[in-house]
Amino acid sequence: MSFRLKAIAATALSLATLATGGLAQAADLPVKAAKKAPDLPFFLVIDNRVSFSWMPKGTDPGMWSVNPNGSINGTTPKQVYSFTHFDLWAYGTNFFTISMFKSGHNDPASPCVAPGVTITGGAADCAGATEIYGLFRSTFGWNELFDTKAFTAGPLRNISFEVGMDGNSENTFLAPAKRDVVAGLQFAFDLPYKGYINVAPLMYWEFSNHNAFTQCGLFVAGPAGVVCNADGNVSYNPTWAVEINYYMDLGFLPPNMQFWSISGRAGWYGAKGDSNGLPALSGPGRFSTATKIELNSEPIRLTFDASKAAWGDKYSHFVDLWVAYRYWQNKFGLDHNAMPGVCTVAATGQSTNSCTESTVYGGVTVKF
Repeated sequence: MSFRLKAIAATALSLATLATGGLAQAADLPVKAAKKAPDLPFFLVIDNRVSFSWMPKGTDPGMWSVNPNGSINGTTPKQVYSFTHFDLWAYGTNFFTISMFKSGHNDPASPCVAPGVTITGGAADCAGATEIYGLFRSTFGWNELFDTKAFTAGPLRNISFEVGMDGNSENTFLAPAKRDVVAGLQFAFDLPYKGYINVAPLMYWEFSNHNAFTQCGLFVAGPAGVVCNADGNVSYNPTWAVEINYYMDLGFLPPNMQFWSISGRAGWYGAKGDSNGLPALSGPGRFSTATKIELNSEPIRLTFDASKAAWGDKYSHFVDLWVAYRYWQNKFGLDHNAMPGVCTVAATGQSTNSCTESTVYGGVTVKF
């Protein structure tokens, strides 16, 4: 039964209670007005959280340094500060998160173009870069839109329309400014122990980004659109994406240990064209600048519900401690086996280890 039907049923029940008294008795008893069923709130669930995490081996493509022994260090520690919002309303859900990533000195802010080196070639110890990244996803359930249960069968709980967008800005010399939109479907399935897994096939379009290194007037004057970008902005081709996320309590544990849960996510994004927006400059093999399929994932996060353990079920997930594994291959769509000067050393083809992110990290999340 939908939320709207439940409200109607509650009103009908109050009227039926009055009717059972009969007309004759109604004449002898004081008339009491029917109490109106309370209106349902617009948002049925609102969940806001803040998180702090530390990532020891984050990466930023093209940011790497050479160790004294000649090996390449393409990683940098990152502090991550996040705010997330989730709400449920009569026809679907909304999810929004915004994060600030503060890097170490191996991922320097402008005017450095690489660790210890400015755009003029001078030596400088630039501060670590700061990136702001926001993501929004909204679903509209078919069961709710069409007032039916036809899209619930077995483990399938619902099918939804899904739309969303992403955006970022970072104060490196590259100065990326990603803007994309997604649209498609989401298939929601139930898992044991109050769990779920959502699978969303989507259309992905990164309609705008920025690349300072390809801007006309920096290294070359033109012609624009052939050997440089007029203002550094790049628009990519629409492509496909598949996003998956899941959550499950570890309900098989003994009652005195049921403070643990697992969750995770993964997103695959198709090739979106040339990474510089200038396919005429792309060479063969390891000199290619063509984008590749990107995998951005956190396959598992183990969470300890500290507030439930300390204060009981009433405070479940008010304070969570967690540890997770993050794996991001072909970061931002850049080919980790090509992209000379970014993912590989231009002269030798050696990997810079900056286009694949693989790190264990942990943090604390507080609900308010």
